[in-house]
Amino acid sequence: MPNGGGKRWLLLLPLSRWVLLLGSLQLPAVGGSGHVVTRMRGFDGPLPFYLETGYVEVDEQQGVQLFYYFVRSERDPYEDPLLLWLSGGPGCSGISGLAYEIGPLKFDARGQGEFPTLLYRPETWTKVSNIIFVDSPVGTGFSYAKSEEGLETGDTKQVKQLVIFLRKWLQDHPRFVMNPLYIAGDSYSGLIIPTLALEIDRSIELGEKIFSGLKGYIAGNPLTGGQFDTDSQIPYFHAMGLVSDELYKNARENCGGKYSAPLNAVCAEAVQAINNCTRDINKQYILDPACPDDDLLSPKTVAETDGTSRLMLESADFLLGSKCAEALYILSYAWGNDDTVQESLGIRKGTIGAWKRYSHALPYNYDIQSVVDYHSRLATKGYRALIYRAATTMLLYPMLAHKHGLDTST
Repeated sequence: MPNGGGKRWLLLLPLSRWVLLLGSLQLPAVGGSGHVVTRMRGFDGPLPFYLETGYVEVDEQQGVQLFYYFVRSERDPYEDPLLLWLSGGPGCSGISGLAYEIGPLKFDARGQGEFPTLLYRPETWTKVSNIIFVDSPVGTGFSYAKSEEGLETGDTKQVKQLVIFLRKWLQDHPRFVMNPLYIAGDSYSGLIIPTLALEIDRSIELGEKIFSGLKGYIAGNPLTGGQFDTDSQIPYFHAMGLVSDELYKNARENCGGKYSAPLNAVCAEAVQAINNCTRDINKQYILDPACPDDDLLSPKTVAETDGTSRLMLESADFLLGSKCAEALYILSYAWGNDDTVQESLGIRKGTIGAWKRYSHALPYNYDIQSVVDYHSRLATKGYRALIYRAATTMLLYPMLAHKHGLDTST
């Protein structure tokens, strides 16, 4: 029936039928086969935002399933941008973005009781954007494979699987196909983000209209690769007042700006002297005291304790007395390994061992060396880019690297 005729027919329905029909049209607001989460242990009351979780198969032969958390925009979900958020690592779960960085949840360090307290983060990016937080690569968070071979991954393989993930996710959520699409993330994902954006652009050129919403990418504290990241650290130390003028001058004059691979003994000694001065500085936030590594903050498995209660009791004093923001990571281990939480998230039983916020020991191939040229190619194609970093972090990739790298690529 032509569109005009359809509209006239609908208007002739009785008012009660019209209201009922309108309501039924609004029910499948998001679409797709994901699992809608309305309540979660640790959060008081119903969640004040739309949360969907689910799996997307990206390798049928090896049974590779990538898990995701999807949070709908609180403003205008079918007009606001759609972000695919990739946490760093490699091996950091999507919960890092959802509950520690830009998402609508956060752990309360002063929560009382034997289970972590979750709070709403009012400054969440989901106020104005839809975000898919994905556990990528496989072996991260709740993502899994049915074979050992399927767990073998790397930069290039992760990118290819993310293209499949996004294609299938959009096919399952067709109402978001026309939203402005941005590839986003932080830290190590700085290598993955522009590579993935280029792969999606290539698919668009081959006629895949499902990716036609791609507008650009967002990268926070991103790894760029090559000499730009490592060679920019010593100028950054000096610019931030972390090393003396004398030490910096000695290194600059004897190294010629090549600090990552000293060409002579005098340069090597100058670099070592600077490293000795900065080794105890908090790499996450240079104004805070040094903190232990994530390995020391996070129990290997909750099963190694007497359960969640003991874990919380042992960590409570440490959390309250610590000035390290990273100390809150330990709360996610109690949360992610809880049976009630996993049930509410729709986790498939028996697919992973102990859940980890950061999976350190992935069988991973680091096969992307630099993405400086990728940034240039994306800019030439007209894609928008937002690259940002905190001025007070030396982890991992100082802003001087980004400025110099992008200046030399354009």
